[in-house]
Amino acid sequence: MGEAGFWDNQEQAARISAEHARAKRKLETFTALAADVEDLEAMVEIAEEDPQLEAEVQALIASAEERLAALEEERLFSGPYDQGDALVTVNAGAGGTDAQDWAEMVLRMEMRWAEKRGFNVELLEASEGEEAGIKSGTFRAQGENAYGLYCAEKGVHRLVRLSPFDAASRRQTSFAGVEVSPVVDAAEGGLEILDDDLQIDTYRASGAGGQHVNKTDSAVRITHRPSGIVVQCQNERSQTSNKATAMAMLRSKLIEAEERRRREEIAKERGEAQDVNFGSQIRSYVLHPYTMVKDHRTDFEMGDINRVLDGDLDGFVRAYLLQGAS
Repeated sequence: MGEAGFWDNQEQAARISAEHARAKRKLETFTALAADVEDLEAMVEIAEEDPQLEAEVQALIASAEERLAALEEERLFSGPYDQGDALVTVNAGAGGTDAQDWAEMVLRMEMRWAEKRGFNVELLEASEGEEAGIKSGTFRAQGENAYGLYCAEKGVHRLVRLSPFDAASRRQTSFAGVEVSPVVDAAEGGLEILDDDLQIDTYRASGAGGQHVNKTDSAVRITHRPSGIVVQCQNERSQTSNKATAMAMLRSKLIEAEERRRREEIAKERGEAQDVNFGSQIRSYVLHPYTMVKDHRTDFEMGDINRVLDGDLDGFVRAYLLQGAS
């Protein structure tokens, strides 16, 4: 950053400055924690002679352990895109109206989790279901390690409950798929997208929006013919803005597809079992005949399903990341 002409390239300078800020924050956190732990060692010796200090020392130890766990979590993000933003898409799977309702619940859960972690959340697109819920929805989570964290949510989420859409209130199993892609700048991604490979359609936005909605074709849908990937954006009033956002979404999904192919090739060479992208659930949410959320990859579970649906996903994500690191 001290080199002459560093700020001549604004985009590169901004990336390096952000990387510097992250490294500085981590170093300061680690240094402060190391100093506090050293002080704790002395306080423990004093508390052994003065039992009245024991409660205070225990609280300080708990605080140090919590800060250490946060640093341990950050250590798990070593992928090329882990530290960046995430593009999260939720799709309704098998289960009809129940699945579309479940997809909306999953979308809310994932967005609430991002908000709880202090991320900026922007809903880019949501396609409403025929009767209830959504067919699909996409949002951007902007914050440190967003992509690395959301990778733990990729896959199929399964719900078992008494259907509110069944007159006989029979038990229904529904599925929703979560896709996660890294948000990468065009210059950084090194990916060329040819205009001839794109089919660009415009349509009228749906949902809340006042007089503007359904009067102009501002929403944009882009189909990448070679890969079959489809993205759409309708959150802006300007068609130009929606197209730019949709192109960024397409770039992210193409990069994720390439990363997935690379991981599958490595797993194949190692003789490891392949993931079934939309064939088996990663997590089950059971509301009837008992209440339980269980992650089938790590066996981590929680009985308070309402807390989970309200965005309490830290335990599931940390268990998955630790399993991957080991």
